[in-house]
Amino acid sequence: MPSLKDIAQMVGVSISTVSRVINHDTSKHISEVTKNKVWNAAQALNYKPQDTPRRQLQRKLRQGTPRERRVGCVLSLPNNKYNHPYYSPILAGIEDKLKDLGCTLLFIRTEEEIRNDLIHGKLEGEQRPDGLIFVEGVEPALYQSLKEHVPACVGIDISDPTVPVIAYDRIIAAKAATQHFIDQGHQRIGFIGGVGLTGDMEREKRFRGYKEALTRAGLELNTAWILNSEWDVDKSYLYMKDMLQQQSNHLPTAMFCASDMMAISAMRAVLEAGMQIPDDMAFIGLDNIDFAKYTTPALSSIHIPKYEMGLSAAKALLDWMDGTYPLPFKMFLPFELILRESSIHQSILVERS
Repeated sequence: MPSLKDIAQMVGVSISTVSRVINHDTSKHISEVTKNKVWNAAQALNYKPQDTPRRQLQRKLRQGTPRERRVGCVLSLPNNKYNHPYYSPILAGIEDKLKDLGCTLLFIRTEEEIRNDLIHGKLEGEQRPDGLIFVEGVEPALYQSLKEHVPACVGIDISDPTVPVIAYDRIIAAKAATQHFIDQGHQRIGFIGGVGLTGDMEREKRFRGYKEALTRAGLELNTAWILNSEWDVDKSYLYMKDMLQQQSNHLPTAMFCASDMMAISAMRAVLEAGMQIPDDMAFIGLDNIDFAKYTTPALSSIHIPKYEMGLSAAKALLDWMDGTYPLPFKMFLPFELILRESSIHQSILVERS
């Protein structure tokens, strides 16, 4: 069966140009001469466009108005956690951009809630959204089922090469956080975090960044200093208390925490033990949630552009539904190292300011 690549080679243009012509995409100017060459080549090769779910959706949307478009959002979160300090700015960005584009945020669902919606047929007929935004990954079988029901999908920090994805480089961000400690002279650096959908810490990107930074610096990777808190703040607090007791003669001098929430609870355990931060143990988190600057001491963190990720995801979804992007893409947003008193002394911060 002939493909877009065959047409592109025959005409001498890019695959994306052929895709735009075949899909009647007017987002970029293509000369009438080129369009005619593409259609002639398609006819000569007997090319027949596949009537995919996405193509069906695009036809449907062209017949309506942007205000009719309704978008659902699926969170990788426990139930009733919509006010989570990491996810809230992302959701605000999604909602604001959809409003700007004349669209409706139809619902926000956790993984368990959207699974129940599928079971009870709540994503059928008039209740079905035109598109879905996934905020971090959900269980693979559920994800595939949702894609079959709603063909237009975009993800924030998910692993799917078939849809547009908005992300930041977690490995490099974790390396930057760990390197900050190395630059401060720390040689015993621990880790607090959790595993992803794979269930394997070695495949978790923030852990990989931490590990790579240590390896490059020739520093010890002590498994006793690696705390798998399963992204639970209570476990982060309890596991840190246990480590302080069990490893009292050989503690890390610094802890990279894969989220600010894990850092805040672990810092509480350190302070309760009568230790000083950062003198006895320094901390840096990742996310830079609003609470980070109000902890005592204020928490150093890697700032992630959470609101902007939400804005970008909403815009990408509407463009994907329109056919503006004929091929899926992955957009990496920048991050920033924010230094506060938890990882560096106040006097040094004043000198640097």
